[in-house]
Amino acid sequence: MSSHYRPEMSQAGLDPTCAVEAVDEYQNTRELHIAEERPLTLYIDSYEIVTLMTLGTQPELLALGYIKNQGLVSDIKEIKSVQVDWEVNAVAITTFSDRDDWKDRLGPRIVTTGCGQGTVFGDVMEHLDQVEIKPLKIKQSDLYSLLKNLNVYNDVYKNAGAVHGCALCRHTEPMIFIEDVGRHNAVDAIAGKMWLEDIDGHDKIFYTTGRLTSEMVIKVAQMGIPTLLSRSGITQMGLNLARDMNITLLSRAKSKHFLIYNGADHLEFDTALPPKRDIANVKKEH
Repeated sequence: MSSHYRPEMSQAGLDPTCAVEAVDEYQNTRELHIAEERPLTLYIDSYEIVTLMTLGTQPELLALGYIKNQGLVSDIKEIKSVQVDWEVNAVAITTFSDRDDWKDRLGPRIVTTGCGQGTVFGDVMEHLDQVEIKPLKIKQSDLYSLLKNLNVYNDVYKNAGAVHGCALCRHTEPMIFIEDVGRHNAVDAIAGKMWLEDIDGHDKIFYTTGRLTSEMVIKVAQMGIPTLLSRSGITQMGLNLARDMNITLLSRAKSKHFLIYNGADHLEFDTALPPKRDIANVKKEH
């Protein structure tokens, strides 16, 4: 098999939104779009793993990324096929080994704070000390350019709301952008794409519209990405893990504003900003 091996895969992506009617405050009936939400049960060698709630736009990538991030399969060459069947809301992953010990391998589950209740299997936490991350140097000016370029995405959110977006970025450009009802699903779908296309994460930045929890930091670390960027906030466990794994953590990133909670020495402050106004003086002026 070549280094660019690809398993046999269905292409069963669905539309992310549907049209419905709603009545506004003026009693006008309007046709609007809302986000779809579908259950997708993941099976590996006929063993049921988990049911994910998803938009359903990238179900094959979601399934691949999920088993990769959960440490269930380490080499994509072990996977024979990934087949999605929306008539039964299921995705079947078949391996060449056709293992029958998945129950023993899964171990305990940890329900995370991910939207729609994400799940991390216990042995993933135990292997975090094996993850080695080399920091990525970033210019402040490039960060601003990236945030500006990300503004053209979020199509589903702009049309219907109720979703999170995640992006794999290099330098100032998004490479992959995926939206889903839960940010952990969007992360897994990007991980699946990286796995399928053999994309290395060492020189990449990961962006999310959602909060930076322990689950987000764990998954980004497993993808080998040194920088995690969010327009939302962080949790203490997420920060502690980022410190342990040397991941640069930036939150509340929007327009010209950001907060670095870990790895400030990896950012080159090369942009002159207007003087910050004294809050006390601003209050006096008003």
